[in-house]
Amino acid sequence: MIIDRHLSWEIVRPFCTGLGLLILIFIGFSAARQLSFAAQGQLDMSTAFQLIALNTLITLEILLPSAFFFSVLAAIGRLYRDSEMTAYYAAGVSRARILEAVLKLGLVIALITGFISVLGRPWAYRTSYALEAAAEAKFDLKKMAAGQFVNLGGSDYTFIAKDIDLARGLHKHVFLQKKHPKAQRTEIIVAESASLPTLNPGQAMQAQFYNGYNYLLDGHRRRDMALKFKELVVRLPNEEARERYRRKAETTLNLSASSEPRDIAEYQWRITTPLATVLLGLIAVPLARSAARESRMRNFFIALLVYIALFSMISITRTWIEQERIGALPGLWSVYTIQAVVLALLVTQPRLKRR
Repeated sequence: MIIDRHLSWEIVRPFCTGLGLLILIFIGFSAARQLSFAAQGQLDMSTAFQLIALNTLITLEILLPSAFFFSVLAAIGRLYRDSEMTAYYAAGVSRARILEAVLKLGLVIALITGFISVLGRPWAYRTSYALEAAAEAKFDLKKMAAGQFVNLGGSDYTFIAKDIDLARGLHKHVFLQKKHPKAQRTEIIVAESASLPTLNPGQAMQAQFYNGYNYLLDGHRRRDMALKFKELVVRLPNEEARERYRRKAETTLNLSASSEPRDIAEYQWRITTPLATVLLGLIAVPLARSAARESRMRNFFIALLVYIALFSMISITRTWIEQERIGALPGLWSVYTIQAVVLALLVTQPRLKRR
């Protein structure tokens, strides 16, 4: 227990410092982006700060394993340089006992990372998408000046309103037109008022019209149709937003039942982040080994290359799964198998056995 407490404390100190620094850097980057949108009127300040917090929660699944890896590297490296590891070995503490102590702490960090990845990340995406959609709708309402033709919701609908009621979020005396070239028809909607399109997660955007007429004009001049309505809902195509929402904001349980390659890649990424956290921490232990007069930068540079290579392999494998170049098995598990082999080689190679 004394060894566990001592090693854990030596790792936790740089871990907290490093994680805090990484979070501050990310918050600064995210704040610069979100606050610029707020300055342009696209977001209110409350929404901007909520999005900053949600984006920070999302990125914690990457920051936690990264901070743990470099904190283990820094802590064990310091123990080697200060000859404390030599004292451990002289007292009969084996390298396996050091790995065990790091593993225990790594399991705690992995549990937190897994909770964020499996539950926190999709919730944060769902909430941020809803906030962004609401802010975008409000901004578009202000942006759409009366008497100007606009393209509605990125679709092929042409829209114009005579007046705007910002307080109620309504357009007054509206006109909507859409052409159907294949059928050689034109659809026209004239209404007293209409609400701005809103994005509901997992659904197409929709606009609601009140008290008006819906005309369907035949290009062949054979038969025109007219419909009087009190309320009419027009659904707008928004497949890109729906796909983006479904993958990142979908619950992990639903993703586990999907056979779509992109869903499989997303699901495997979520459930394997705890494993990545533990393996990175353990790999940092042999990489931190150094002799008394050995350069610190050399070990750090090697560890940085290993870190970049491992995450690059994960990213490439995820892409291959999405492209169906590899299947769900071996999937991302192949990358972690390679990481385990790398760990075994680093621990057992002769150079690392030398005290």
